[in-house]
Amino acid sequence: MKRLLPVIAMTLAASAVLVGCSSSSSSNTTTGTLSFVNDKSWDFKSFSKVSQKDIGVSLKSSTYADQPAFQAFVKQSFRTNKTPGLFTWHTGDQLKQLVDQGLVADTSSIWKKAIANGQIAPSVKSLYTIDGKQYCTPISVDDWVMYYDKSMFAKYNLTPPTTWAEMMSDAAVLKQHGISPFWSSGGDPWAFVWFQILLAGTDLDLYQGLSTGKVSYTDPRVVKVMDTWLDMEKKGYFSDPGSKTAPETQMKDGKLAMIPFGTWYASTIDQVGLKPGTDWGVFTIPKVNPAQAKTPVAIETAPACVPEKSSQKQLGLKYSAWWMTAKAQTAWSKQQNNLPYNPKATAATQTFVDASKELSNTSKYETYLRYYEATPQQILTEALDQFTGFMTNPGDPKKYLSGIQQVAAQYWKSHK
Repeated sequence: MKRLLPVIAMTLAASAVLVGCSSSSSSNTTTGTLSFVNDKSWDFKSFSKVSQKDIGVSLKSSTYADQPAFQAFVKQSFRTNKTPGLFTWHTGDQLKQLVDQGLVADTSSIWKKAIANGQIAPSVKSLYTIDGKQYCTPISVDDWVMYYDKSMFAKYNLTPPTTWAEMMSDAAVLKQHGISPFWSSGGDPWAFVWFQILLAGTDLDLYQGLSTGKVSYTDPRVVKVMDTWLDMEKKGYFSDPGSKTAPETQMKDGKLAMIPFGTWYASTIDQVGLKPGTDWGVFTIPKVNPAQAKTPVAIETAPACVPEKSSQKQLGLKYSAWWMTAKAQTAWSKQQNNLPYNPKATAATQTFVDASKELSNTSKYETYLRYYEATPQQILTEALDQFTGFMTNPGDPKKYLSGIQQVAAQYWKSHK
């Protein structure tokens, strides 16, 4: 999943990319050009100049705009002797599938050193741990926050809410003035967003139970959360789920006030000319249930992985370790305008300097893995379809949840 946003990049035929992934480098080479296959819209070409200057390794990037084609290529390349030296992937069940087949290089030693050097929070390691070992390293680790239109909030005398009730009150005011308070998240692949926000914000243990099969999607507590979503739909708090206009464009056009996304989204919203601190700000998404001790914050991480049998394995591992350093993370933040995960790195904008300071308060916030990665792939596919149906045709949520549960029950029957 390419951070899940449509990308402006050419889709390469698998055969062409395979040629680009072949390498004359020996397994001991520690400088040179590293073949990098990815599904991101990010400017790896500029970042390559930084790494070339710092560690003598540049990136030869091949970008896929189509997610199914990208996944098909990656899996196909493992059956050849021309795997890339580095590729983007996902944590959770999708990573485990590759690890179980012995296709991804062990990065445990890199993680041990990075944590010892204070380059990353130890809690992130669990997202990359399978059967006691670590695989891949993060390009970024992003908190999910709410982006909001600062001028629109000022116009209607609104301030960033700190409680769910305040956020709903703001939504009511915006709706009265003909503005969509929230981006609906459209359909697949973003259909999970509001389910994630509402369920984790209501009962994080319940959310976690779904990811392990201990809770049914038809549990009355889950149905009640969906009823909250339905109520918001009926009040007209969401933008048109069928709109083909990007949420950042809708915000720029004055039609949309708030967009929930990871901190990586800053680089996307910047593409339409909206600037942090001036045009937009962020606030922590409030918990739905005030009785929860801490406000849950979804996190996602974009892994860079090294194929176990790549001829560029050592070069890929070197680059992976470098990407976690303060120098690399500072450069990446400056380029992407997002929040670096290395606490020794410097955030590019005051907006995220402030956000980082706020979210680092562990007495107030606790993180959880984004639904897209926390949910087994088979269940996720069905869930995205059902949530899309719910958004485009809001109604009794039980029929949509039943559809997901049928797949979930079958999956967990053979995976426990």
